[in-house]
This record gives sequence, C-alpha cells and structure tokens, in this order.
Amino acid sequence: MWIDTHCHLDAQEFDSDRDEVVARAIAAGIEMMVLPAVDVASFARVRDCAYRYGYVYALGIHPLAVANAHGTDLDQLQRVAQDACTDPRFVAIGEIGLDCSEGAPSIELQERFYREQLQIARELQLPVILHVRRSADRLLYYLRRVAVTGGIAHAFNGSEVQAQGFLELGVRLGFGGSATYDGSRRIRRFAAQLPSEAIVLETDAPDIPPQWLRVNGSVGRNEPCELASVAAVIAELRGISTEDLARITRRNALTALPRLAQLSACLP
Repeated sequence: MWIDTHCHLDAQEFDSDRDEVVARAIAAGIEMMVLPAVDVASFARVRDCAYRYGYVYALGIHPLAVANAHGTDLDQLQRVAQDACTDPRFVAIGEIGLDCSEGAPSIELQERFYREQLQIARELQLPVILHVRRSADRLLYYLRRVAVTGGIAHAFNGSEVQAQGFLELGVRLGFGGSATYDGSRRIRRFAAQLPSEAIVLETDAPDIPPQWLRVNGSVGRNEPCELASVAAVIAELRGISTEDLARITRRNALTALPRLAQLSACLP
C-alpha cells in the first residue's frame, strides 16, 4: 500500500533486528522502500540490503560525508553507477545535495560534489534524491544548469517559491515524521495544501522520528513501519482517505523514479 521513498535500512541501528524491522513494515502495509547510499563505503551495503528484502536503492555521496571522501570517490561513483544501470533495482543517484547547517563541511566542497553528481545523473539519465537543509535555493541554482530527469527533494522544508521551483523541474517533495509535529506549521501547511502530484512519503528511518516516538524527553528509533501512521496524519491534514493518499503518493513515487515504475508489476 505504501512506498517509503527514503529509508536507511542498511544503517547500523538496524543491525540487531533488521529482519524484524522489515516484518513490521510489511505488516504495516509498506510494500516498497528506496534505500539511498550516503558514501562509497555504503554502496555495496545498500545494494545487498535491497536485494535481500526485495527493495530498490540509490547511489550517491551525502553532503555531510564529503569531508571524509577521497579524491577518487566521484570516479568510483561514476563507474559503479554506470555498471548498475543494468540492475533493475538501481533507481537514482542519491543521497546527494547541500547542507548549510552549523558544522557541515565547507559549502565549496559540498557544491563541487553536488555539481559533479548532478553531471553523473544527467549522463546516465537518472533522477536524483536530494538532501535539502537550508540549501534549497543553491540546489535549485545548479538543477537549473545541470538538467536531470527529476527526482525527490527529501525532507522538504523550504518556502512556497522554492517548492514551486522544484516542482517545475520535475522534483517531488518528500514528507515524513516532521509533518506529525504540531510546531512544524509550515511543513504541515505544505503537506495539506500542495498539489496532489507534488508529494511523496518517506521515513528517513532511523532518523526524523514522528512525534509519538518522542516521549518524556527520550527519542525512540524511527522505523519504516511508522510510515503508515505518518500517512494517516497527512491524509487527515489533506482531508482525504488514507487509500486515496496511498494511491496518489504511489503514483508520484513511480513518476519520480521511472526505474521503480518498471518494477511496479512486482508490487501489489
């Protein structure tokens, strides 16, 4: 019923009970997950995880990982992604982007990795999965100069103008746990009011837990099974049924990630 368009199922937080995590997700109606890599060291891990559980994956270098990247990492991404183009479970270049939070690597270094990864995506005619943190305008600046085949802006938290900018470039906007917080007024307003073709669902598990996993000052581990409850919140915000939201967001995910659409016959 649901597609989690951004889940780090390969993360070490799930090493002790990954099978159980997947079982809970299936029980909650999660039919597909997109597993983005974050650095070269995770390329094989996300692929193996996708194959083990029947999901799909993306390859890329996260902006927070570029400080520890080697000079040959972009070349390695180019080679591995080129080879993976024959793999039906390889769906995008990601997670890539820019992060302007305090303590992040230098923006000049981030921008170099971002530009070159956009070039790889364009050469291979692949969509991108974007990390957006206080960086939407710069992301859009380069997207307008290095045209790619759409994708997803993960955990979108920008302005109305920025949202429209992504949509004009064929990039859908990801919504997850942040939309469950009463204080996230702008995110909740977007989740409620954006055009139906704009949104996809995600968990970013084990990160960005929904509100109910924050209890008495402690934060529980986010899991992909939480997507069903997050979706119920978003459906309520939009004033539609969960069935309609599932249909809409599934269609949008398949449009954003055409190689995933090619696997759609395998989905219920």
